[in-house]
Amino acid sequence: MEREKRRSKLAPLGLTIAMLCAAVWVSAQEPNDSITSRPKIDGSQRMSSLPVRRPAEPTDTVIVTVRDTVWMNCPEATDSIVATLPEQTQDSRRGNLYRRGWNALIPTHAKLQYAGNMGLLSVGVGWEYGKHKQWETEILFGYVPKYESDRHKFTFTLKENYIPWRLHLKEKPVSIEPLLCGLYFNSIFGDEFWIKEPDRFPSGYYGFSSRIRINIFLGQAVTLYFPEHKRWAPRHISLFYEVSSCDLYIVSAFTNKYLKPRDYLCLSLGLRMQIL
Repeated sequence: MEREKRRSKLAPLGLTIAMLCAAVWVSAQEPNDSITSRPKIDGSQRMSSLPVRRPAEPTDTVIVTVRDTVWMNCPEATDSIVATLPEQTQDSRRGNLYRRGWNALIPTHAKLQYAGNMGLLSVGVGWEYGKHKQWETEILFGYVPKYESDRHKFTFTLKENYIPWRLHLKEKPVSIEPLLCGLYFNSIFGDEFWIKEPDRFPSGYYGFSSRIRINIFLGQAVTLYFPEHKRWAPRHISLFYEVSSCDLYIVSAFTNKYLKPRDYLCLSLGLRMQIL
């Protein structure tokens, strides 16, 4: 009795399995021509079967996704684009001004100069500014050998240059500065030099300061530019010369007719390296 009950329960399951096997056998016997017999669809029919999107309207908001574009209707939107930037706080503005001020103190070039009423050899740095970088302010420290004196001496020079124009040669990394002009103040360090005439001299005996000299100069320069892939340090190098004279020499030239130009004019040579 128990075996008959089990057989009655398994009978429907066996029938179901038999029907599935028959269906699989029938599908395997069908020819594959049914696949190729389907009607061909050309490109126009295939495109026509795709859903048609409406064109964008001025009042739509466009959201660009990775594989599609979504149009959203925004009646209140306009056709203008407004870029909203974060507002700067007072602290951020103060920080920007602070960094800008310190950046302005970074020198743009370095200079090495021989002679020029500022020592045998002078080195220093400078800053260029102006619409065409035609103005330059420089500070230089010079060295004076002792020669027949008791010790070596050092000088400090504050120099202002003006370069009216630069001539660039075509297809060559060279430019010519046909005119350099300016003035500079030079001071020598030492107790034996003075600004105001000492009391040991009669009033008005000298009438000038032995520590500070005011100089004017004229000169020219040639600049060689380096390509960016060949720059090792400076952007370009300039070779220049200057013909200068100080206030004391100019007064002496007008009051002493026997003096020759070589007595009151000084020739100096220099090298200028552009850093920034």
